[in-house]
Amino acid sequence: MKIQADLRGKCALVTGGASGIGLATVEALAQCGATVAINDLPDSPALAQEVERLTAQGHSVFAAAGDMGNTEDIARMVAKVVAHTGRLDYLVNNAATPGTRNAIPPSDLESQTDAFWLKLLSVNLLGPFNCIKAALPHLKASQGAVVNVASTAAFGGGGSSTAYAAGKSALVLMTRELAKGLGPEIRINGIAPGWVGHSGWDCAWDDLEANEAAKTLPLQRIGLPTDYAQVIFFLCAGADYMTGQTLIVDGGLLA
Repeated sequence: MKIQADLRGKCALVTGGASGIGLATVEALAQCGATVAINDLPDSPALAQEVERLTAQGHSVFAAAGDMGNTEDIARMVAKVVAHTGRLDYLVNNAATPGTRNAIPPSDLESQTDAFWLKLLSVNLLGPFNCIKAALPHLKASQGAVVNVASTAAFGGGGSSTAYAAGKSALVLMTRELAKGLGPEIRINGIAPGWVGHSGWDCAWDDLEANEAAKTLPLQRIGLPTDYAQVIFFLCAGADYMTGQTLIVDGGLLA
């Protein structure tokens, strides 16, 4: 489905924007005329490739590298974005890590070490918080919107690990809390994706379980990045009377 809107003059920052849901969101925003800052890790080869590809297509995009687990990196990244565009209208906190290639069952506590927990929480929870904090004055000035990308694991457990599910659950709660604290100037919402095909993550369970998982869903297919990007786009550029909500987008998984 082609999204149509006039976002000329608007600026968006999409973290984890060089692949998967993030990249699909970048494309949706850029195709409607927004200038989009694409974040990914500083050593990501995909970042330069996607900026070059989208620029060649005539879109206004630029790289904003930074590690979402590093508070100083985040501050520098947001400052670079605003210096480049003069404003910030939309922040999509999509960057996250599963921390493991193979899912860790909740019975396996030994594999979920302090270091593992800290890594996941620093990227998946503190990263979005610090992005919002750094972007706060600019989002207030533009009466902007934030979308946090959580997970259905936040509501039913599972996912790649207990640490992952717990962090995403906390992100849902943080979305509600910050919506109360930062309104009416800023709207803050979230989405909770279910299974994601072509996610960009190197996870063993993607290919092994996707086909079987699809059979259990009312919509009978795994969600694609574009499915989730459509909802993120709505929460950024529309949904003027929505805040504090996390929309479950899962093909009926939790139904």
